[in-house]
Amino acid sequence: MTDRSTAGRPADLVRQIGVISAISFMLIAAVVGVGVLGGTPVQDLQDGALAADGSYLAPGSQAFSIWTVIYVLMVGYAVWQALPSQRADGRQRLLGWWIAATAVLNGLWLVAAQFTTLPLTVLVIVLLLATLGWTYHLAVQRPPRGVRQALLTDLTVGLHLGWVALATVANSSAWLTRIVPADWAEAATAFGIAVIVVVALVGVAIALAGRGRIAPGLAMGWGLVWIGVGRWVDQPASAPIAIAAWIAAGVVVIVPIIVTAVRFASNRS
Repeated sequence: MTDRSTAGRPADLVRQIGVISAISFMLIAAVVGVGVLGGTPVQDLQDGALAADGSYLAPGSQAFSIWTVIYVLMVGYAVWQALPSQRADGRQRLLGWWIAATAVLNGLWLVAAQFTTLPLTVLVIVLLLATLGWTYHLAVQRPPRGVRQALLTDLTVGLHLGWVALATVANSSAWLTRIVPADWAEAATAFGIAVIVVVALVGVAIALAGRGRIAPGLAMGWGLVWIGVGRWVDQPASAPIAIAAWIAAGVVVIVPIIVTAVRFASNRS
């Protein structure tokens, strides 16, 4: 079922082309970011600050495989929203440009990491997080109609939001690790655990605001698991941070399931 408010108009076609262009830019930036087109791989950028051992809150390198899932979903969304049947869809009109903006900011982060400074990457990823948060809010306020809308729009935005929420923490931690005095390392474990607690609370807040949608929690949980693995088997090592990250991963995945179960029970009663 489509959600058509009026017949298609020129602005709708412009939106569809804009979304395709934005996601294409993101993919080109990603290819450069992994070093395929001569760019430096992300883990080697900024003197290694963004590598898996760049800070106490850096996820293990395997965690970044989630980008493959997000990119595939983004491409799927770009193709689907370009169909004539989606041109005048009210939900596409609401979300299309915002999803395009998230794709552009995603690509700009890779450009910033390749060619600018670590503080600028923090600024870009914070803007990306804010844009994803607003896009997700709009998606929640106007629920999907049908499985395709749920998978290609809400799942895509939800996974992107959850991962970027965690990546913002890792990116900021990498920057702070480079600028704080060396003797602050003595408090790194306590600081890391405190930040992970905040991440868990953010995950809970997203689950509540999202009415039990699980995609953000899955992405955050995935990243937290790999933060734990990184601190358990890699340097800088910290067993307390690893354990805290694994507990937080369980929290951000379980809470949306509980919220959904409570809502289901309430609807039945």
